[in-house]
Amino acid sequence: MKSLILAEKPSVARDIARVLHCHKNISGAIEGRQHVVTWALGHLVTLADPESYDQKFKEWNLSYLPMIPKKWELVVIKQTSKQYHNVKAQLFRKDVSEIIIATDAGREGELVARWILDKSGCRKPIKRLWISSVTDKAIREGFSRLKDGRAYDNLYRAAKSRAEADWLVGINATRALTCKHNAQLSCGRVQTPTLAIIAGREELIRAFRPEDYYGLTCNAGGITWTWQQGKNGSMRTFQKETVNRIQEALKGQSLSVTDIKKSAKKTFSPGLYDLTELQRDANKRFGFSAKETLNIMQRLYENHKVLTYPRTDSRYIGNDIVPTIKERLSACNIGPYKKFIPQLLRNPIRVSRSFVDDSRVSDHHAIIPTEEFVQLDHMTNEERKIYDLVIRRFISVLYPAYEYEQTTLNGTAAGEQFTARGKIIKADGWKAVYENGLSGYSADDEIDDGSAVAELHQPDQSLPSVRQGASFAISRTSMTTGRTKPPARFTEASLLSAMENPVKYMESQNAKAKKALGETGGLGTVATRADIIEKLFHSFLIEKKGNEIFVTSKGKQLLTLVPEDLKKPELTAEWEMKLADIAKGTVKESTFIHDIENYTKQLIQQIKTSDGTYRHDNLTSTKCPRCGKRMLSVNGKNARLLVCQDRECGYRETIARLSNARCPNCHKKMEIIKKGGEETFVCACGYKEKMSAFKARRQKEGAGVTKKDVQKYLKKQQAEAVNTAFADALSGIRLD
Repeated sequence: MKSLILAEKPSVARDIARVLHCHKNISGAIEGRQHVVTWALGHLVTLADPESYDQKFKEWNLSYLPMIPKKWELVVIKQTSKQYHNVKAQLFRKDVSEIIIATDAGREGELVARWILDKSGCRKPIKRLWISSVTDKAIREGFSRLKDGRAYDNLYRAAKSRAEADWLVGINATRALTCKHNAQLSCGRVQTPTLAIIAGREELIRAFRPEDYYGLTCNAGGITWTWQQGKNGSMRTFQKETVNRIQEALKGQSLSVTDIKKSAKKTFSPGLYDLTELQRDANKRFGFSAKETLNIMQRLYENHKVLTYPRTDSRYIGNDIVPTIKERLSACNIGPYKKFIPQLLRNPIRVSRSFVDDSRVSDHHAIIPTEEFVQLDHMTNEERKIYDLVIRRFISVLYPAYEYEQTTLNGTAAGEQFTARGKIIKADGWKAVYENGLSGYSADDEIDDGSAVAELHQPDQSLPSVRQGASFAISRTSMTTGRTKPPARFTEASLLSAMENPVKYMESQNAKAKKALGETGGLGTVATRADIIEKLFHSFLIEKKGNEIFVTSKGKQLLTLVPEDLKKPELTAEWEMKLADIAKGTVKESTFIHDIENYTKQLIQQIKTSDGTYRHDNLTSTKCPRCGKRMLSVNGKNARLLVCQDRECGYRETIARLSNARCPNCHKKMEIIKKGGEETFVCACGYKEKMSAFKARRQKEGAGVTKKDVQKYLKKQQAEAVNTAFADALSGIRLD
């Protein structure tokens, strides 16, 4: 008898098949002597649409709501139905005695497999493969410690409950809002609070009133001293007259050194990556969207097999990983990393609870390199960048602390307090890993938290040797000025941070709710946040200008129409806590779903009885070619579109899209606009160029050569470089 292994993706299935010596290709599977390996394509099965329960639900009618299925139905996804039937055929083979679930090790991965088994009606015994990387070694070790599939029944119940709850609330509320206001309005327990957080930031920016503030510096004894207020130690004041008065009083005065403080300080590496932290850094450094980073990580995990499982919310590794650290370092001891890794390999690995902690590892440990040998030349430029971030972070936690001596001088002059600060670096420590690197780390890379900037910065300087009590004549004074700044608008990096830690955006001061939200990991999960942001863009609720995110008029209006509960992060906190309890087996899924059904009924009643209105304020004079109604002008993430106002028509067309082509004048990215039969490049600086002229110019400049062309040329050059006459002569020599 054979075991059927169900993987989530074809690439993982091929890796498992190779390790288990399965080589025979059959329809939708790979077969060996003891195993058959098949695969899903992500979800092959999903919850049925409303019309599957009753044909009347094909019509979007407010009077039919809420829709609450008495018995949940699963349907095969049409686009991947062929593979579903391939999998089903393998499940019911007479020579298959057990199923080994090898989908992604997590809540959603469990759902992918269990829904296929439920829909097909397969009741054969199941086992579970639970691994964090898809290297040959990890696969072999995983199969040596397969677990009983029943141990994950509660995880499946939690995943199923989440899907059913989102169906109930999301589909019903979206239909209710759309029918009530005759506009395509979507909402959900994660996307709507995220939208509300962005809108809240915009309100703070609009309400902000900038103020000028002032400071004072003076030179004495070859040192630049900064004035401090005596009461609170602040280095700025909003009273210009105060600075003028002090500046006048300092004329002809001396500054006395009253205190010298020297302290040894050290800082440690910022820690290993989880997915959200990696997405945040990739957005700040390279401008990658959260979705792009996840896709790149997935390729590095599945195709290159050089990094571990990406969808993790942990920044720690367990003690079981520690013995493998040197092997992982050896695998990536190439190229730019040869400067840092050999000394780690020569000495015992030093670990600490700052990155090794079993209690802080959930389903998966932090993102780290695998034991697979790395071939950098097989990676794209984007893959190299993400790989570099992860490897340098991994190396840095194994390096010692960055150490420096902080010297702070305090002095007085004309009854006022002054301070100066200097720093002497004692040991570069982990910061050496980032010296001249592709992804230089900066301590200033902090995520904006929405507070206004209103403080002067006191820089470190090289300080001469001075003694306490010394007195220096003041040679020069200078007034410094600044202006308070409003909170920064969200970028994808800072929005990810807000979704991960939404406590500060909660209206409620309920300590229990805040704690719950912190414990459940914020809005969404590491695996879903990128998709939520993309959905907000796709629904035209938010738009991007440069790197900044703005709420559209549609988004602002939606927030006035959505019931208050759906705008609050507390709802997600409540759900995730209950789902976690279901996964632990302490709460029944039926109890949770019953509560969600009641909540859905209340939600729909609120929408039906609300008195809000929705108005299209982006109507154009262009008529839809399908239905003749006026179209709406909307900004997509990287394009401008015209969309029919009739949601049932659904017609849309792209009128301009952002390209990667740079303007020859200002070097900014140009838009491609289609007018008539030809596309035209247009830049914000006013430059215009037709596509035909652009191609001719680029060809003249020698651009447009693909990577494939380059590789072909290099191979040809390599072949021609061989001295064939000499090679032929050598081939005839026999060395006995």
